[in-house]
Amino acid sequence: MLIFVFIQNTHKIVTMMKWHNHIHSNSAVLLGKPIIKGTRISVELIVELFALGWTQTQILESYPRISEQDIQAVFFYLSDCLKEELYFPIPQMVQV
Repeated sequence: MLIFVFIQNTHKIVTMMKWHNHIHSNSAVLLGKPIIKGTRISVELIVELFALGWTQTQILESYPRISEQDIQAVFFYLSDCLKEELYFPIPQMVQV
């Protein structure tokens, strides 16, 4: 599968990453949360840092054991989870 990424009127082809090479889960580490292989850094933490406004550069400087490919794998993992509906549905809020 190929993904086309458009950047300033140009495009490049990016092949789909096999996130399995970067992300795994072990029930003995962080209660089985998905983590970046070889670390105790969870997918959840990486997503939370981005949500808090951290840049990729800040994350890589703060966590030197991970790579750009590890961060990219986090998003491919999340994409696959959403495609497979492996998420927690948000309950409908009742308006009063």
